[in-house]
Amino acid sequence: MNKKLIALAVAAASVAPAAMAQTANPVTLYGRVYVMFESVEAKGGASPVARRNRVSDQSSLLGVRGTEDLGGGLKAFFQLETAFRPDSNNTTFAARNSGIGLQGGFGSVLMGRWDSPYKSATIAVDPFGDLTIGGITGINNDQGNHDRRVQNVVQYWSPNLAGFAARVSYGANEGKTASLDPQEMAASLTWGKGPIYLFYAYEKLEDASATLKEQEANSIGGSFVIGPVKLGGLYGEYKKTNLTKKKSYMANGVFTAGKHQFIYQYQDSQDGGASGAEQPEASSHTVGYQFNFSKRTFFLAQYTKVDNNNTASGNFGANALAISAGQDPQGIAVGLRHVF
Repeated sequence: MNKKLIALAVAAASVAPAAMAQTANPVTLYGRVYVMFESVEAKGGASPVARRNRVSDQSSLLGVRGTEDLGGGLKAFFQLETAFRPDSNNTTFAARNSGIGLQGGFGSVLMGRWDSPYKSATIAVDPFGDLTIGGITGINNDQGNHDRRVQNVVQYWSPNLAGFAARVSYGANEGKTASLDPQEMAASLTWGKGPIYLFYAYEKLEDASATLKEQEANSIGGSFVIGPVKLGGLYGEYKKTNLTKKKSYMANGVFTAGKHQFIYQYQDSQDGGASGAEQPEASSHTVGYQFNFSKRTFFLAQYTKVDNNNTASGNFGANALAISAGQDPQGIAVGLRHVF
């Protein structure tokens, strides 16, 4: 069924631009193919994870988007975005950012399934874009718990005012039961001008389960460019029911020389365990080299090593290993990305 739906979407998107060539409301087909060859393992613990090789998708996608001019400065827009895995066939149609909305001088309002404002703001300072084994979510954003694409969501995006932009979202309590009322609220404020980007992001999740009644995240960070060097970082605090406050930070640098980019990223996370118990501590180092063949295609090589204490389970930023607390994942990855 998924294959048929994807085939229909591709066919429709291929025909639509030709059919609408005489209008001002084009439909666009776009996508990303991003695959890495990885050699990974996890040392330590009673049962170390033996080194193995794998071909790993890095959130490849296929999408269709379009707009319609409604007059008076108002536009309708839609987007249907589907993940696809070049290394397998386990995907769900329109499971990525998909929705419909209105855009005007007031900003934009959309409904559907979309990345939370918290995720959108924080991943902007990750040179790996929250993808690959060295990405931000292995240690930061509460190990990805606040790197969310929210279903049944309503979002508002403000217009850009002197570099400032805000996003607010509400994930509806569609799954409400007699004992649980699960919902999500998030907001972000960003400022960007020239080489500088700054953000504050907030997210709160309620009633994820009977024992996890509340989760809350606050994060600040930014990046700036000085000549060939780009520096970035963030700091986050995360609260969960009956656990101590977790604190994490990330710092990175990218040096660009022509088509070559040299990348280093450090992450650290502390606390977040039960009160009175040994607190988790995790950190990771990633070094990377990127060669940009063009604006659409690049080659990436990277090495990542994660260090966990006895109670921590920090992991890769993408395609995490199945580990126990105290084990230390590490890996080498090389791959290609192409966007269209």
